[in-house]
Amino acid sequence: MSQGEFVHLPSYAFGSSSRQRPSLEDRDWLPSPRLPTAISDKHSRRWRYKCLALQHYLLRPRIIITVLKVAVPCIILLILGGLLVWEPHIELAFYSREWIQSEIEPILPLSDCFRPERVSPLYNVSEAIYGLKQTEVQAGLPLRLGMDCYDFAGTIQDASGSITSNEGITFYHTYWRSDLAPFGTRQEWMLKSFFATQNTDNVRLILWSNGDLSRNSILDYWLRRYPEAFELRIVDYNELARGTELAGSELLMVKDSRAWIDGDLVRLLVLWAFGGVWVDMDSLLTRDLSPLLDHEFVTQWDCYDKMYSPFNGALMRFRQHSPYLCEAFHIMTTSQPPRKGTTDWGSLLYLKLWRRLVAASIPPFKVLPFCFSDGRSCRLDNRLPDPFTPDPVNGRWTMGLGREEGGGLDKVLGQIFSIHLHNQWEKVYPIGGWVERLLLQKYEDGLARTR
Repeated sequence: MSQGEFVHLPSYAFGSSSRQRPSLEDRDWLPSPRLPTAISDKHSRRWRYKCLALQHYLLRPRIIITVLKVAVPCIILLILGGLLVWEPHIELAFYSREWIQSEIEPILPLSDCFRPERVSPLYNVSEAIYGLKQTEVQAGLPLRLGMDCYDFAGTIQDASGSITSNEGITFYHTYWRSDLAPFGTRQEWMLKSFFATQNTDNVRLILWSNGDLSRNSILDYWLRRYPEAFELRIVDYNELARGTELAGSELLMVKDSRAWIDGDLVRLLVLWAFGGVWVDMDSLLTRDLSPLLDHEFVTQWDCYDKMYSPFNGALMRFRQHSPYLCEAFHIMTTSQPPRKGTTDWGSLLYLKLWRRLVAASIPPFKVLPFCFSDGRSCRLDNRLPDPFTPDPVNGRWTMGLGREEGGGLDKVLGQIFSIHLHNQWEKVYPIGGWVERLLLQKYEDGLARTR
Protein backbone atom coordinates (compact mmCIF):
# COMPACT_ATOMS: atom_id res chain seq x y z
CA MET A 1 0.00 0.00 0.00
CA SER A 2 1.49 3.34 -0.97
CA GLN A 3 1.85 6.11 1.59
CA GLY A 4 -1.05 8.55 1.71
CA GLU A 5 -3.78 6.12 0.48
CA PHE A 6 -7.07 5.73 2.32
CA VAL A 7 -7.27 2.53 4.40
CA HIS A 8 -10.38 0.39 4.63
CA LEU A 9 -10.79 -0.92 8.18
CA PRO A 10 -13.13 -3.77 9.13
CA SER A 11 -15.94 -3.25 11.62
CA TYR A 12 -14.13 -4.91 14.54
CA ALA A 13 -11.54 -2.11 14.49
CA PHE A 14 -14.23 0.39 15.57
CA GLY A 15 -15.28 -1.15 18.83
CA SER A 16 -17.52 -3.97 17.64
CA SER A 17 -18.66 -6.22 20.47
CA SER A 18 -17.79 -9.26 18.45
CA ARG A 19 -14.68 -11.00 19.70
CA GLN A 20 -14.19 -12.84 16.43
CA ARG A 21 -10.67 -12.60 15.21
CA PRO A 22 -10.23 -10.89 11.81
CA SER A 23 -10.35 -13.10 8.80
CA LEU A 24 -7.48 -13.40 6.42
CA GLU A 25 -9.33 -11.24 3.94
CA ASP A 26 -9.74 -8.50 6.56
CA ARG A 27 -6.10 -8.73 7.54
CA ASP A 28 -5.08 -8.05 3.97
CA TRP A 29 -6.78 -4.62 4.17
CA LEU A 30 -4.86 -3.53 7.28
CA PRO A 31 -1.91 -1.14 6.77
CA SER A 32 1.58 -2.43 7.31
CA PRO A 33 3.59 0.42 8.84
CA ARG A 34 7.31 0.17 9.03
CA LEU A 35 8.25 -1.10 12.50
CA PRO A 36 11.53 -2.09 14.04
CA THR A 37 12.43 -5.67 13.16
CA ALA A 38 12.55 -6.56 16.88
CA ILE A 39 8.78 -6.21 17.16
CA SER A 40 6.92 -9.22 15.90
CA ASP A 41 4.11 -9.01 13.38
CA LYS A 42 1.67 -10.30 15.98
CA HIS A 43 2.53 -7.57 18.46
CA SER A 44 2.38 -4.84 15.79
CA ARG A 45 -1.16 -5.83 14.83
CA ARG A 46 -2.24 -5.92 18.48
CA TRP A 47 -0.71 -2.43 18.98
CA ARG A 48 -2.62 -1.06 15.99
CA TYR A 49 -5.90 -2.50 17.23
CA LYS A 50 -5.42 -0.88 20.64
CA CYS A 51 -4.63 2.53 19.10
CA LEU A 52 -7.71 2.42 16.90
CA ALA A 53 -9.90 1.39 19.82
CA LEU A 54 -8.50 4.18 22.00
CA GLN A 55 -9.03 6.73 19.24
CA HIS A 56 -12.62 5.63 18.82
CA TYR A 57 -13.20 5.85 22.58
CA LEU A 58 -11.77 9.37 22.90
CA LEU A 59 -13.85 10.68 20.02
CA ARG A 60 -17.14 9.65 21.57
CA PRO A 61 -19.44 12.72 22.03
CA ARG A 62 -19.86 11.97 25.75
CA ILE A 63 -16.11 12.01 26.33
CA ILE A 64 -15.67 15.26 24.33
CA ILE A 65 -18.45 17.00 26.28
CA THR A 66 -16.96 15.87 29.60
CA VAL A 67 -13.55 17.22 28.63
CA LEU A 68 -15.05 20.54 27.55
CA LYS A 69 -16.94 20.87 30.83
CA VAL A 70 -13.64 20.75 32.66
CA ALA A 71 -11.33 22.48 30.18
CA VAL A 72 -13.44 25.53 29.32
CA PRO A 73 -13.94 26.74 32.93
CA CYS A 74 -10.24 26.18 33.61
CA ILE A 75 -9.28 28.27 30.57
CA ILE A 76 -11.66 31.05 31.62
CA LEU A 77 -10.26 31.08 35.15
CA LEU A 78 -6.72 31.11 33.76
CA ILE A 79 -7.50 34.14 31.56
CA LEU A 80 -9.21 36.03 34.37
CA GLY A 81 -6.35 35.26 36.72
CA GLY A 82 -3.87 36.34 34.08
CA LEU A 83 -5.55 39.73 33.74
CA LEU A 84 -4.68 40.40 37.37
CA VAL A 85 -1.00 39.85 36.60
CA TRP A 86 -0.60 40.88 32.95
CA GLU A 87 -1.79 43.86 30.94
CA PRO A 88 -2.90 42.66 27.50
CA HIS A 89 -2.31 44.85 24.44
CA ILE A 90 -4.19 43.32 21.52
CA GLU A 91 -4.71 44.95 18.14
CA LEU A 92 -5.98 43.10 15.08
CA ALA A 93 -5.81 44.59 11.61
CA PHE A 94 -6.63 42.92 8.31
CA TYR A 95 -5.15 44.15 5.05
CA SER A 96 -5.99 42.97 1.56
CA ARG A 97 -3.00 41.20 0.03
CA GLU A 98 -3.92 42.70 -3.31
CA TRP A 99 -3.89 46.19 -1.77
CA ILE A 100 -0.50 45.55 -0.14
CA GLN A 101 0.98 44.34 -3.41
CA SER A 102 -0.31 47.33 -5.36
CA GLU A 103 -0.06 50.19 -2.84
CA ILE A 104 2.67 49.24 -0.34
CA GLU A 105 5.32 46.99 -1.82
CA PRO A 106 6.18 48.85 -5.05
CA ILE A 107 8.63 51.74 -4.65
CA LEU A 108 8.12 53.92 -7.69
CA PRO A 109 10.70 56.52 -8.69
CA LEU A 110 10.38 60.15 -7.68
CA SER A 111 9.42 62.75 -10.21
CA ASP A 112 11.94 65.55 -10.83
CA CYS A 113 10.92 67.88 -7.97
CA PHE A 114 14.40 67.77 -6.43
CA ARG A 115 16.26 68.58 -9.65
CA PRO A 116 17.99 71.96 -9.21
CA GLU A 117 16.19 73.50 -12.18
CA ARG A 118 12.81 72.46 -10.78
CA VAL A 119 13.31 73.61 -7.19
CA SER A 120 11.56 76.90 -6.48
CA PRO A 121 13.78 79.93 -5.75
CA LEU A 122 11.68 80.29 -2.59
CA TYR A 123 13.15 77.02 -1.28
CA ASN A 124 16.78 76.91 -0.18
CA VAL A 125 17.87 73.28 -0.50
CA SER A 126 21.23 73.84 1.17
CA GLU A 127 19.61 75.37 4.24
CA ALA A 128 16.44 73.31 4.47
CA ILE A 129 17.84 69.82 3.80
CA TYR A 130 21.59 69.93 4.33
CA GLY A 131 22.06 72.99 6.56
CA LEU A 132 23.05 73.10 10.21
CA LYS A 133 20.33 72.36 12.74
CA GLN A 134 20.11 73.51 16.33
CA THR A 135 17.91 70.61 17.49
CA GLU A 136 17.45 66.91 16.85
CA VAL A 137 13.82 65.78 16.73
CA GLN A 138 14.23 62.08 15.87
CA ALA A 139 15.12 59.67 18.64
CA GLY A 140 15.87 56.59 16.53
CA LEU A 141 13.78 54.44 18.88
CA PRO A 142 10.01 53.87 19.19
CA LEU A 143 10.13 55.28 22.76
CA ARG A 144 7.51 52.92 24.16
CA LEU A 145 8.99 52.45 27.61
CA GLY A 146 8.30 54.50 30.69
CA MET A 147 8.86 58.25 30.33
CA ASP A 148 11.39 57.93 27.50
CA CYS A 149 9.39 59.91 24.95
CA TYR A 150 8.57 62.75 27.34
CA ASP A 151 12.18 62.89 28.52
CA PHE A 152 13.38 63.07 24.93
CA ALA A 153 10.99 65.96 24.28
CA GLY A 154 12.62 67.70 27.22
CA THR A 155 16.01 67.58 25.48
CA ILE A 156 14.71 70.06 22.88
CA GLN A 157 15.44 73.42 24.44
CA ASP A 158 13.75 76.75 23.76
CA ALA A 159 14.72 78.56 20.61
CA SER A 160 16.75 81.38 22.17
CA GLY A 161 19.94 81.67 20.14
CA SER A 162 18.84 79.00 17.67
CA ILE A 163 19.67 79.06 13.99
CA THR A 164 17.10 81.14 12.13
CA SER A 165 15.93 80.75 8.53
CA ASN A 166 15.22 83.42 5.95
CA GLU A 167 11.47 82.84 6.15
CA GLY A 168 10.77 85.82 8.41
CA ILE A 169 7.18 85.48 9.64
CA THR A 170 6.24 81.85 10.28
CA PHE A 171 2.71 80.95 9.23
CA TYR A 172 0.66 78.56 11.32
CA HIS A 173 -2.38 77.01 9.68
CA THR A 174 -5.48 75.34 11.03
CA TYR A 175 -8.94 74.57 9.61
CA TRP A 176 -12.57 74.59 10.67
CA ARG A 177 -15.52 73.40 8.60
CA SER A 178 -18.16 76.09 8.92
CA ASP A 179 -20.88 73.66 7.79
CA LEU A 180 -19.93 71.10 10.44
CA ALA A 181 -20.72 73.13 13.55
CA PRO A 182 -20.55 76.77 14.69
CA PHE A 183 -17.18 77.96 15.93
CA GLY A 184 -17.73 78.15 19.70
CA THR A 185 -15.98 78.41 23.03
CA ARG A 186 -14.71 74.85 22.82
CA GLN A 187 -12.91 75.58 19.54
CA GLU A 188 -11.67 78.87 21.01
CA TRP A 189 -9.37 76.99 23.37
CA MET A 190 -7.12 76.12 20.44
CA LEU A 191 -6.73 79.85 19.71
CA LYS A 192 -6.07 80.60 23.37
CA SER A 193 -3.45 77.85 23.55
CA PHE A 194 -1.75 79.29 20.47
CA PHE A 195 -1.60 82.91 21.61
CA ALA A 196 -0.58 81.89 25.14
CA THR A 197 2.36 79.73 24.02
CA GLN A 198 3.72 81.25 20.77
CA ASN A 199 5.68 84.45 20.23
CA THR A 200 3.14 86.62 18.42
CA ASP A 201 5.87 89.02 17.22
CA ASN A 202 7.03 86.68 14.45
CA VAL A 203 4.11 84.31 13.77
CA ARG A 204 0.76 84.53 12.03
CA LEU A 205 -2.08 82.08 12.59
CA ILE A 206 -4.39 81.57 9.61
CA LEU A 207 -7.73 79.93 10.33
CA TRP A 208 -8.92 78.38 7.07
CA SER A 209 -12.51 77.39 6.45
CA ASN A 210 -14.84 76.25 3.70
CA GLY A 211 -17.20 79.14 4.55
CA ASP A 212 -17.29 82.69 5.86
CA LEU A 213 -16.43 82.94 9.58
CA SER A 214 -16.00 86.72 9.69
CA ARG A 215 -19.31 87.31 11.51
CA ASN A 216 -18.39 85.07 14.43
CA SER A 217 -18.15 87.18 17.61
CA ILE A 218 -15.47 84.96 19.19
CA LEU A 219 -13.21 85.19 16.16
CA ASP A 220 -13.85 88.91 15.85
CA TYR A 221 -12.44 89.40 19.35
CA TRP A 222 -9.16 87.64 18.50
CA LEU A 223 -8.90 89.43 15.16
CA ARG A 224 -9.08 92.75 16.99
CA ARG A 225 -6.70 91.68 19.74
CA TYR A 226 -4.04 90.25 17.39
CA PRO A 227 -4.54 92.05 14.07
CA GLU A 228 -0.99 91.29 12.92
CA ALA A 229 -0.91 87.69 14.10
CA PHE A 230 -4.34 86.29 13.20
CA GLU A 231 -6.47 86.18 10.08
CA LEU A 232 -9.32 84.24 8.49
CA ARG A 233 -9.28 82.81 4.99
CA ILE A 234 -11.62 80.74 2.85
CA VAL A 235 -10.08 77.75 1.07
CA ASP A 236 -9.92 78.01 -2.70
CA TYR A 237 -8.50 74.67 -3.82
CA ASN A 238 -7.90 75.71 -7.40
CA GLU A 239 -6.01 78.82 -6.35
CA LEU A 240 -3.89 76.96 -3.78
CA ALA A 241 -3.08 74.20 -6.31
CA ARG A 242 -1.85 76.63 -8.95
CA GLY A 243 1.59 75.62 -10.21
CA THR A 244 1.34 72.06 -8.89
CA GLU A 245 0.44 68.77 -10.56
CA LEU A 246 -2.94 69.03 -8.87
CA ALA A 247 -3.85 72.17 -10.82
CA GLY A 248 -7.10 71.46 -12.69
CA SER A 249 -7.20 67.90 -11.37
CA GLU A 250 -10.51 66.14 -10.75
CA LEU A 251 -9.08 65.16 -7.37
CA LEU A 252 -9.87 68.67 -6.17
CA MET A 253 -13.54 67.99 -6.80
CA VAL A 254 -13.95 64.61 -5.10
CA LYS A 255 -17.32 64.66 -3.34
CA ASP A 256 -17.36 61.36 -1.47
CA SER A 257 -14.06 61.69 0.38
CA ARG A 258 -14.47 64.81 2.49
CA ALA A 259 -12.06 63.40 5.06
CA TRP A 260 -9.10 63.95 2.79
CA ILE A 261 -10.46 66.97 0.92
CA ASP A 262 -11.04 68.82 4.20
CA GLY A 263 -8.04 67.37 5.98
CA ASP A 264 -5.05 65.88 4.21
CA LEU A 265 -5.38 67.85 0.97
CA VAL A 266 -5.97 71.30 2.42
CA ARG A 267 -3.06 71.04 4.84
CA LEU A 268 -0.61 70.16 2.06
CA LEU A 269 -1.91 72.87 -0.28
CA VAL A 270 -1.69 75.69 2.28
CA LEU A 271 1.79 74.59 3.35
CA TRP A 272 2.85 74.56 -0.30
CA ALA A 273 1.47 78.05 -0.91
CA PHE A 274 2.64 79.73 2.31
CA GLY A 275 4.97 77.36 4.14
CA GLY A 276 4.93 77.04 7.90
CA VAL A 277 3.28 74.72 10.40
CA TRP A 278 -0.02 72.87 10.30
CA VAL A 279 -1.87 72.28 13.58
CA ASP A 280 -5.18 70.42 13.73
CA MET A 281 -7.98 72.46 15.28
CA ASP A 282 -8.63 69.70 17.84
CA SER A 283 -5.31 70.40 19.53
CA LEU A 284 -4.09 72.24 22.62
CA LEU A 285 -0.57 73.64 22.29
CA THR A 286 1.53 73.31 25.42
CA ARG A 287 4.78 75.11 24.52
CA ASP A 288 6.49 77.22 21.88
CA LEU A 289 6.94 75.26 18.63
CA SER A 290 9.83 77.35 17.34
CA PRO A 291 12.57 74.86 18.46
CA LEU A 292 11.16 72.42 15.91
CA LEU A 293 11.25 74.75 12.93
CA ASP A 294 14.77 73.88 11.78
CA HIS A 295 13.21 70.76 10.29
CA GLU A 296 10.46 69.76 7.90
CA PHE A 297 8.47 67.02 9.58
CA VAL A 298 5.37 64.94 10.09
CA THR A 299 4.52 63.08 13.29
CA GLN A 300 4.69 59.44 14.33
CA TRP A 301 1.14 58.04 14.50
CA ASP A 302 1.63 56.31 17.86
CA CYS A 303 4.23 54.28 19.70
CA TYR A 304 3.18 50.95 18.15
CA ASP A 305 4.85 51.52 14.76
CA LYS A 306 1.93 50.68 12.50
CA MET A 307 3.52 49.04 9.49
CA TYR A 308 1.34 50.57 6.78
CA SER A 309 0.27 53.80 8.50
CA PRO A 310 3.18 55.01 10.66
CA PHE A 311 2.74 58.76 10.08
CA ASN A 312 0.29 61.42 11.23
CA GLY A 313 -0.29 64.92 9.86
CA ALA A 314 -2.02 66.48 12.89
CA LEU A 315 1.18 68.47 13.49
CA MET A 316 3.45 68.95 10.49
CA ARG A 317 5.83 71.50 9.04
CA PHE A 318 7.03 72.16 5.49
CA ARG A 319 8.58 75.20 3.87
CA GLN A 320 7.01 77.17 1.06
CA HIS A 321 7.21 75.33 -2.27
CA SER A 322 8.95 72.42 -0.60
CA PRO A 323 9.97 69.72 -3.11
CA TYR A 324 8.73 67.21 -0.54
CA LEU A 325 5.21 68.54 -1.13
CA CYS A 326 5.80 68.67 -4.88
CA GLU A 327 6.54 64.95 -4.77
CA ALA A 328 3.48 64.35 -2.57
CA PHE A 329 1.26 65.97 -5.21
CA HIS A 330 2.86 63.75 -7.86
CA ILE A 331 2.00 60.67 -5.79
CA MET A 332 -1.59 61.90 -5.46
CA THR A 333 -2.05 62.33 -9.18
CA THR A 334 -0.48 59.00 -10.13
CA SER A 335 -1.85 56.72 -7.39
CA GLN A 336 -5.21 55.10 -6.90
CA PRO A 337 -7.84 57.56 -5.63
CA PRO A 338 -8.37 57.51 -1.86
CA ARG A 339 -10.73 54.93 -0.47
CA LYS A 340 -13.70 56.47 1.30
CA GLY A 341 -13.19 56.87 5.05
CA THR A 342 -9.48 55.97 4.98
CA THR A 343 -6.15 57.72 5.54
CA ASP A 344 -4.86 56.85 2.06
CA TRP A 345 -3.80 60.43 1.32
CA GLY A 346 -2.58 60.99 4.82
CA SER A 347 -0.58 58.30 6.53
CA LEU A 348 -0.17 56.13 3.44
CA LEU A 349 0.82 59.12 1.32
CA TYR A 350 3.63 60.09 3.70
CA LEU A 351 4.82 56.47 3.83
CA LYS A 352 5.02 56.23 0.04
CA LEU A 353 6.88 59.52 -0.11
CA TRP A 354 9.34 58.56 2.63
CA ARG A 355 10.22 55.25 0.93
CA ARG A 356 10.70 56.87 -2.46
CA LEU A 357 12.97 59.53 -0.98
CA VAL A 358 15.33 57.09 0.69
CA ALA A 359 15.32 54.86 -2.39
CA ALA A 360 16.57 57.89 -4.33
CA SER A 361 19.21 58.69 -1.65
CA ILE A 362 17.49 61.96 -0.71
CA PRO A 363 17.30 62.76 3.02
CA PRO A 364 13.65 62.35 4.00
CA PHE A 365 11.57 64.69 6.14
CA LYS A 366 11.86 64.18 9.90
CA VAL A 367 9.36 62.23 12.02
CA LEU A 368 8.48 63.67 15.43
CA PRO A 369 7.98 61.08 18.19
CA PHE A 370 4.32 60.41 18.96
CA CYS A 371 4.24 62.13 22.37
CA PHE A 372 5.28 65.51 20.96
CA SER A 373 1.67 66.00 19.85
CA ASP A 374 -0.25 62.84 20.74
CA GLY A 375 0.90 61.47 24.09
CA ARG A 376 -2.40 59.63 24.49
CA SER A 377 -1.47 57.10 21.79
CA CYS A 378 0.73 54.64 23.60
CA ARG A 379 0.74 52.09 26.40
CA LEU A 380 -1.77 52.23 29.22
CA ASP A 381 1.01 52.77 31.75
CA ASN A 382 2.58 55.83 30.13
CA ARG A 383 -0.01 57.55 27.97
CA LEU A 384 -1.33 60.93 29.02
CA PRO A 385 -4.49 60.68 31.12
CA ASP A 386 -7.85 61.01 29.39
CA PRO A 387 -8.63 64.75 29.18
CA PHE A 388 -12.34 64.09 29.61
CA THR A 389 -12.20 61.86 32.70
CA PRO A 390 -12.22 63.36 36.23
CA ASP A 391 -9.01 63.05 38.20
CA PRO A 392 -8.80 60.06 40.56
CA VAL A 393 -9.17 60.60 44.29
CA ASN A 394 -5.49 59.90 44.94
CA GLY A 395 -4.45 62.56 42.44
CA ARG A 396 -1.96 60.25 40.74
CA TRP A 397 -1.21 59.80 37.04
CA THR A 398 1.28 56.93 36.54
CA MET A 399 4.53 55.60 38.00
CA GLY A 400 3.82 57.53 41.18
CA LEU A 401 3.70 60.89 39.39
CA GLY A 402 1.18 63.41 40.66
CA ARG A 403 -1.26 65.65 38.83
CA GLU A 404 -0.75 68.68 41.05
CA GLU A 405 0.74 71.92 39.79
CA GLY A 406 4.49 71.45 39.56
CA GLY A 407 4.09 67.66 39.74
CA GLY A 408 5.09 64.96 37.28
CA LEU A 409 2.23 65.48 34.84
CA ASP A 410 2.72 69.25 34.86
CA LYS A 411 6.41 68.78 34.07
CA VAL A 412 5.60 66.47 31.15
CA LEU A 413 3.16 69.00 29.69
CA GLY A 414 5.99 71.52 29.69
CA GLN A 415 8.19 69.17 27.69
CA ILE A 416 5.81 68.07 24.92
CA PHE A 417 4.41 70.50 22.34
CA SER A 418 0.74 69.69 21.85
CA ILE A 419 -2.17 67.45 22.85
CA HIS A 420 -4.28 66.05 20.04
CA LEU A 421 -7.89 65.46 21.12
CA HIS A 422 -9.13 63.50 18.07
CA ASN A 423 -12.33 65.43 17.30
CA GLN A 424 -14.07 64.66 20.58
CA TRP A 425 -15.94 67.93 20.42
CA GLU A 426 -19.03 66.62 22.19
CA LYS A 427 -17.09 65.90 25.40
CA VAL A 428 -16.37 68.47 28.11
CA TYR A 429 -13.33 68.99 30.30
CA PRO A 430 -14.13 67.98 33.90
CA ILE A 431 -14.34 70.85 36.36
CA GLY A 432 -11.14 70.88 38.39
CA GLY A 433 -9.56 68.21 36.17
CA TRP A 434 -5.95 68.27 35.04
CA VAL A 435 -6.74 69.94 31.71
CA GLU A 436 -8.50 72.81 33.45
CA ARG A 437 -5.87 73.24 36.18
CA LEU A 438 -2.65 72.65 34.26
CA LEU A 439 -3.54 74.01 30.82
CA LEU A 440 -6.69 76.11 30.48
CA GLN A 441 -6.06 78.19 33.60
CA LYS A 442 -2.46 78.79 32.54
CA TYR A 443 -3.62 79.96 29.13
CA GLU A 444 -5.95 82.45 30.79
CA ASP A 445 -3.23 83.67 33.16
CA GLY A 446 -0.71 84.09 30.35
CA LEU A 447 -3.15 85.96 28.11
CA ALA A 448 -4.18 88.21 31.01
CA ARG A 449 -0.55 89.29 31.47
CA THR A 450 -0.24 90.32 27.81
CA ARG A 451 -3.35 92.46 27.57
